[in-house]
Amino acid sequence: MTLRIRLTLLYTALLTVLLLALALAVLTVMQRSLLSGVDADLRDRYGQYTNFAERFNIRPFQINVPQLGDPFGTAAEQRTISDIRRTFPGYQIQFESLIGEDIGALEVQASGTPAQRQALIAQLRYQIDAPDARRVFNIDPNVPIRLSDEQLLRLVTLPGHQLLLNLDVKDVGLAPVPTRVLVKLTPFAYGQNADGTPLETTTIASFGRSLAETTNTLSTLQTIMLVLFLIGAGTAAGGAYLLAGQALAPLRTVKRAADGIGGKTLAVRVPEPRTGDEVQSLARALNLMLDRLESSFESQRRFTSDASHELRTPVTAIQGHASYLLRRTSPNVQQQESLNIIKNESERLTLLIGSLLDLARSDSGVLQLRPQPVLALLLMQEVARELRPLALAQGTVLEASGQDVTFEGDPDRLKQVVINLVSNALKVGASHIALHSSPELGPNTPGTASTEKGHKGQSGVRLSVQDDGPGIAQEHLPRLFDRFYRAEESRARDSGGAGLGLAIVKSIIDAHAGVIWIESELGRGSTVNVWVPLGNLPPLDDDVA
Repeated sequence: MTLRIRLTLLYTALLTVLLLALALAVLTVMQRSLLSGVDADLRDRYGQYTNFAERFNIRPFQINVPQLGDPFGTAAEQRTISDIRRTFPGYQIQFESLIGEDIGALEVQASGTPAQRQALIAQLRYQIDAPDARRVFNIDPNVPIRLSDEQLLRLVTLPGHQLLLNLDVKDVGLAPVPTRVLVKLTPFAYGQNADGTPLETTTIASFGRSLAETTNTLSTLQTIMLVLFLIGAGTAAGGAYLLAGQALAPLRTVKRAADGIGGKTLAVRVPEPRTGDEVQSLARALNLMLDRLESSFESQRRFTSDASHELRTPVTAIQGHASYLLRRTSPNVQQQESLNIIKNESERLTLLIGSLLDLARSDSGVLQLRPQPVLALLLMQEVARELRPLALAQGTVLEASGQDVTFEGDPDRLKQVVINLVSNALKVGASHIALHSSPELGPNTPGTASTEKGHKGQSGVRLSVQDDGPGIAQEHLPRLFDRFYRAEESRARDSGGAGLGLAIVKSIIDAHAGVIWIESELGRGSTVNVWVPLGNLPPLDDDVA
């Protein structure tokens, strides 16, 4: 996962949490505000009802008062119910009379022992469930509002003797609906005696209002908040992605510049963005590190080049004197053996010094190429013709095949590459060596740098050297192009190798902007592949075409 995506996810997560917290806060505030409005309305309506009941002598319990023409009081009772329904439409009203009970005595009993509290609850249940003790309006009498034992105790013990509850209340013929209910334990006044004293009885009064409208309002608000939340989260994600891209743009610039710096481009520096932050500090630190690396590499290159130049003269002198002594004197057998050893080792040392000079020139960018059109198959055939006598001397079959692809390159340097690869195959004792050339698009082979160099899909030519030698273990393949690295120390030393051949080959291929890689398996031989781009070939003359 890229850093930009991580920052985007982090910003989006933070903004999403903030938006979610804001949405929850708004919903909570709105819910409390709506419930507070409902509670205030219930208190107001309850006050209106108590005034109404006292004025019209409406008892909180069921007693039909006989009147003229209505000996049982039934008609008056029906008119009273109609008046209440008309005056308080949409409100659920219930009264449960506790005749003969005193609120103070109930408080004392509720604060007593658990046995006393259980007795209090039983006593209240008995009063509530007594015949004609309950009176309901807009409530199904078969499904009245019924408080739990805990709610009954809280109603008695709380200051003010008042509860606000959310209950499901059912009217006749309707389904239960969520209702906000105001429950009060109060001495309910329903009129006056002849001497002016109030007529009252202790009552559990419940006054309810449906929460359907409030629930619908909250549901609509939740939908609106959800839509706003999704829009806000999407906008936050897009904004975070853009901001992360702007914040990381200097870092990407530094990365691209750093990717293009190698051993031959240490003089290049990464740009320092004028951001005044950690990215600018990082770019400055990278440039300082490159300064130190360039100085160190330049010192090593200078030492290698100077030492190689200084060693050439004495080594040449040693080789010349050894050859002179062998030709012009008559040494005995032991002296002749020693002189031959000196001559052979000086020749090997001369080759080593030449290789070091080539690498030093390559590292310093002095390795000059003379590009010109090269015929791939012709190049392979020339190498096969030159090395065939050496191959036949050790019983090796050397052959060249493939397509004669024309590409741009330095024929001398490329010939050096192929000769070096064939020499390596001869050194390991291969009995058959095949040289092959073919046109091929830029490789995407595991273990190569072709993808990083942008070669994938580019037109080019592939030169292969395949042998049936002992092969190379997989653990050695990544390091075969390292300088002075030998897969098998003893055999490389016996064959005169210094571990620089493949390093020189790679430097030449790198100078051609190509790729080299090795495919090998123990006991089944090796194949060294070289891919070189076609380059800028001059157009053919019409006569030649």
